[in-house]
Amino acid sequence: MSPVHTIPLQLRFGDEDSYGHVNNVRFLQFLEDARVLLMSEPRPGGSFMDLVDADHFTLVGRQEIEYRAPLNFSITPAAVDLWVTAVGGSSFELGYAVRDRMESEGSTTSAIAATTMVLVSRSTGRPVRLSEAQKRILSAWAGPAVPFRRARSK
Repeated sequence: MSPVHTIPLQLRFGDEDSYGHVNNVRFLQFLEDARVLLMSEPRPGGSFMDLVDADHFTLVGRQEIEYRAPLNFSITPAAVDLWVTAVGGSSFELGYAVRDRMESEGSTTSAIAATTMVLVSRSTGRPVRLSEAQKRILSAWAGPAVPFRRARSK
């Protein structure tokens, strides 16, 4: 199985703003939608979210997005590619590419992004270590660093 997962993205007419392209804020929603689908994806032994018990949850710790081309409304689905770029003790980073169509060949990448997710305890509000089972799932989705044009701030 490829570490890059492609999630279809049905654009809505209301996603466009007065400038005639999809509003930049909507891109963060697209990333969230794709992330939730990936993390809930059924797998042998359960999805990633099945391995997050009731006392834990994931939070967005950081997001970075680079817009590369306008994305315009179309009835043809766009696509969000996503993969894991890093796995740490209590966090992991997802990489994304938002494209104007599902087919890779001839598609235009409208944005690339990275999101750092942190596993947190509900009772303490503090980060907690990822389990080995969670790390195994995340590692199966490992892919390259997001190719931002500028060096990322740390």
